[in-house]
Amino acid sequence: MSEWKVSASHRSRAAVIYLLSELRREFYQFTGGFCCAGLRSFAMMGQDEPRDLAALVVPQAGWLERAEDPWEPYRLRDRAGVVVGPVAAFLRDLQASGRPETTLRAYAIALLRWYRFLWAAGVAWDQATRAEARDFSRWIQITVKPGRAGDAADPGRPARAAGVPNPVTGKAPPGRGYAPATAAQSESVLRGFYDFHLEAGTGPMVNPFPLARGRRGRAHAHHNPMEPYRGERSGRYRPRLARRAPHHIPEEKFNELFAALGSHRDRALVAFWVSTGARASELLGATCRDADPGQQLIAVIRKGTRHLQQLPASPDAFVWLRLYQAQLHGLVPAGPDDPLWWTLRRPFRQLSYHAAYRMFTRANDTLGANWSVHDLRHLAAYRMTRDPAMPLADVQWVLGHAQLATTQLYMSAPASEVIASVLAHHARMAAGNQRSPGTEPTPGLRYRPESLEVLFGRPRHDHP
Repeated sequence: MSEWKVSASHRSRAAVIYLLSELRREFYQFTGGFCCAGLRSFAMMGQDEPRDLAALVVPQAGWLERAEDPWEPYRLRDRAGVVVGPVAAFLRDLQASGRPETTLRAYAIALLRWYRFLWAAGVAWDQATRAEARDFSRWIQITVKPGRAGDAADPGRPARAAGVPNPVTGKAPPGRGYAPATAAQSESVLRGFYDFHLEAGTGPMVNPFPLARGRRGRAHAHHNPMEPYRGERSGRYRPRLARRAPHHIPEEKFNELFAALGSHRDRALVAFWVSTGARASELLGATCRDADPGQQLIAVIRKGTRHLQQLPASPDAFVWLRLYQAQLHGLVPAGPDDPLWWTLRRPFRQLSYHAAYRMFTRANDTLGANWSVHDLRHLAAYRMTRDPAMPLADVQWVLGHAQLATTQLYMSAPASEVIASVLAHHARMAAGNQRSPGTEPTPGLRYRPESLEVLFGRPRHDHP
């Protein structure tokens, strides 16, 4: 490799990027790790300039366009309305790997946030270094989300955490800032985006979003299937996420919520969600052919595998479905390949996720609650895991979990039951019961005195 003499004039951003571009062709001739490590250190020279993130104003420039094109369902456009080519190439690669349109949209939104940050910082996407990646990771964890109430009055104020929990559900509403899960997802998307362009030779020579220190290669690459998965942080700038037990709707609250639904269609939808454990989008994509009342089954396309799977549902769900179909008989197409769920007002259209979400929100508002549609899936999983006659592997199959460890999360007691148990403990202590019921050892489980004497080396008195 040619030798390069780095002077003071070469320490600026433009000079370093120029030298790296000149070294690109020679870089790919080397496969040793020492060469990569040397260029990684070289890429950071002159790049760690302090940036005032408190004064950085990230404009709402560019937008994500929903295109009616199956070959390019989403397009990311810049401030001038031009399609961002590097993002378009990355989305095509994701589509080729079998990712659904919902994943393409989520990745494009994460890339839009990154591009807006770079536009505000005045850095091109292919000149971003770890300094920009680090500052972006700091910014997304502290900044205020656009569109939050009261943000315009104090834009420099740090984002607060989630607000006061709802008195009915106990769930805290979203805060003014981005959730930790959003920050973690953005880091994963951007690392994959730059890995793609690094392999294609169209981006920077070093990924701005590195792996965590001490990590090399793919996470769980040498995992022993007989051992549980370890918590490995894949990205250096990926925030830690607390793994909590899923939040489900208590039975008495669910009965009140079900009574607040306003139509047979809504009752059928909720009854299927809570009895099958299907995701909201999976059930909404069902057709008339997929419902089999005789076998008490409904088929859905699973989100991860994209396979068609039949799920057993409760008899009440099919009763509400029949009432809903009788209500719309002759008004909407009812062929085998026609959608199963329709809007109730003209012009009749296939029911979308956002329309179903608004339906569920209206029922929530009557109770002053903030349950989500996904909480119905949690309730279904909670009911099945609490049934001692149902194996956990069967619950995993119904929910479509890839790992049994994900299903095991539903076996932990919810917060309401834990609180009730602790309060009962305090009541027993206040009543003067120093021991909780059942904690006193039974006589048959006590050690014999002669065994204790042998254990502690005490002399036996029965010997002369």
